[in-house]
Amino acid sequence: MSGIKLSICIPTYNREAYLRNALTYCRNDYKFDFSFEIVICDNASTDGTQKVVEEFIAHGLPIRYYKRDVNAGANANVTSALRLGKGEYLIYLADDDILIADAVADTVKYLDDNQDVTCAHAPWFLYDEVAKNDITKFYDVEEDKKFSHGSFAEVFRYIFERHIFPEIAVYRASALRSAWIPRDICFYPFPFLAHFLDQGAVAFLQKPFYRSIANSAIVRDRPQEGTNDVMTSWDRYRGGLEYFLFVGAKRGALNLTPETRLQYEEMCKIFTLNRMAVAFRFWAVRKNFIKAYELYTRILWGGMLDHPEIRPFREGLPLMVAIQTLVSEVNSAVGIDRLLLGGFTEIGPLEGLMRELGLHEKVKITTELSDGPPESTAVFVSVESDREYFVALGYMPNLVFHEHDVARHIIM
Repeated sequence: MSGIKLSICIPTYNREAYLRNALTYCRNDYKFDFSFEIVICDNASTDGTQKVVEEFIAHGLPIRYYKRDVNAGANANVTSALRLGKGEYLIYLADDDILIADAVADTVKYLDDNQDVTCAHAPWFLYDEVAKNDITKFYDVEEDKKFSHGSFAEVFRYIFERHIFPEIAVYRASALRSAWIPRDICFYPFPFLAHFLDQGAVAFLQKPFYRSIANSAIVRDRPQEGTNDVMTSWDRYRGGLEYFLFVGAKRGALNLTPETRLQYEEMCKIFTLNRMAVAFRFWAVRKNFIKAYELYTRILWGGMLDHPEIRPFREGLPLMVAIQTLVSEVNSAVGIDRLLLGGFTEIGPLEGLMRELGLHEKVKITTELSDGPPESTAVFVSVESDREYFVALGYMPNLVFHEHDVARHIIM
């Protein structure tokens, strides 16, 4: 054994300001009564990452630093950071997040006291670093819960009922060696959990030991990869659940009958639809109503007719989708730099809404026939019969729109 109890594994790439912040927390707050190390895997950064690391090594932080010659991608870098850890236990730390040191220490003690447990999961906080307070907690655990080796049915029902994403954990290194296998099409936390459960017990602890920074003191309103996952990865979530169930079935831990298979299928569907509803809200908040409507159709087809994530947007959704459809078609057409509004008296609010929904600045809004050649002008008419009038004047027939053209596909 190396004598190191815990490896804190940090993958990074060209984020020296964030890494400096994370290592400052390490230096100031991470006081343990056991030996630990910080493993930093640098994905061929071209900024000052290496100098930042060298500075903190000089401060006495127990850092081991590895730098690639060529960027190998995020997944490989995360895996590398964990594989290079020498500790009895390993924990992943994003280069812009924070560990809660006393809770980490409690989790390590739990693993010391429960040698059959291969990994200990816990909910995590979304944290406002500017206000220095926790915003919310990602899922809830009422009490510490240990599931015995191979108890796939019980664990699946537990994560389904609490809508748990088993992303944050302290891992036993001896189990991680064969449990941490790259997965992408199937969302990785569920396959990883299956592999850990296939080797021993797994635990879900009540006390969070991780803070994911949602509002950074370094850069306000920075994009988050986790947000992108929420908006696009619902089918990967389902894939992860199905992967978990497959492993359990192959190990003989699930009583599969036609009836129970249908029950598991329904649970996977409900879990996925709930994630799609969250994605719907994210797209709607970002004012991408076309994507939100696509999700809306799938959520309603799945049987969730009045989901609370959808309810606040439902009344205004048809108008937003219709106008954004028009905007998208005008933006997409090569050579179109004007949009003529025919028969509208109040164009200010309409233009404001179109701009809000993404109409290019280069596209001029006009009500005058003489304001540009027909070949470079799209038309939106208030009266359907006016369409033929504009086509007869030489305007492009498939770029003369009436409300019916952009709204008939919106079926609520």
